[in-house]
Amino acid sequence: MPSKLSTIKYESREVICSVCIANYNGVNYLSDCIESVLMQEFDEGQIEIIVHDDASEDNSVDYIRTNYPFVRLIESASNVGFCVSNNRMVSEAKGKCILLLNNDAVLNDDAILTLYAAWLEYGEGIYGLPQYDATSGKLIDMGSTFDLFLNPVPNLDSSKHDVGMVTGACLWLSKSLWENLGGFPDWFGSLAEDTFICCYARLRGFPVKVVPGSGYDHWVGANFGGGKLVDEKKLVTSIERRSLSERNKSYVMVLSYPTIALIVILPIHILFLMFEGLLLSIIKKDIKIFWLIYWNCVKCIWSEKGRLIKRRKLIHRISNINAKEFFRPFSMFPYKLHMIIRFGIPAIR
Repeated sequence: MPSKLSTIKYESREVICSVCIANYNGVNYLSDCIESVLMQEFDEGQIEIIVHDDASEDNSVDYIRTNYPFVRLIESASNVGFCVSNNRMVSEAKGKCILLLNNDAVLNDDAILTLYAAWLEYGEGIYGLPQYDATSGKLIDMGSTFDLFLNPVPNLDSSKHDVGMVTGACLWLSKSLWENLGGFPDWFGSLAEDTFICCYARLRGFPVKVVPGSGYDHWVGANFGGGKLVDEKKLVTSIERRSLSERNKSYVMVLSYPTIALIVILPIHILFLMFEGLLLSIIKKDIKIFWLIYWNCVKCIWSEKGRLIKRRKLIHRISNINAKEFFRPFSMFPYKLHMIIRFGIPAIR
């Protein structure tokens, strides 16, 4: 049976949703991802697929051209990261709505229809779906809340739909809202860009919601290495991933936290980072962990202070919620400590 959208000529039809898939060396996952989009319960011609290939070193480009010639393919001459990849795709998108989708994510057949219905019902905002582990089928999260240091805390409460963030692996919003928020900061590179745009949207008064009733499967960690549990017993990450994650989460904290909270929490955050880095370096007997992850984070905050202060002023000048409302989806207990107690010190590769 041919795929639902396999013969679409997008130029002649109205596009409701542009599915934007950032790809880097994902040839082993692309088929399942794209096919899940093609099998959506949605009117033909109202979905387009855009893939940005971030200078892959596998045969992703040839694979897409051969098997999915109708996909709008953007080839990058160099590796530019997740933020730039998505910014480029959205700038060329024809749909009134955008679905950012990881190349290692597989949508349920009713996923786009579910997101579209929620957008029509609730209006402008950022929407996501329940995320399931592609290996085990277990629920990973229904969006996330945060601890005070901006670590995402998976929401497993099916009755809680208003959350702090939904992951960029499957993130829906209108193109006009994306443009209103300015998209992802190019200078983030990769990681925590979804945290930024969700925090910014909430500051502007837009809801961030997870929509029950559908979902998607995700090969967590396949894109960037690490950031997952192995056999649900051990945390595994990489120096590169951890470095970008700590740096960019800290950027978001500086950009989004209300002033008084930032004055109190940021110094504590930096002290905790230094302590964590030294402790991990001693335990792992590898000083590179401290320098490449933790000291690099502090160094980057300082070197980017001008840009961060300028952007922060712009963000808070048009903020529409108070500190109490901003911190509503936050919890007091440090999530990292919870994970260490439960799974032990992470393996860093």
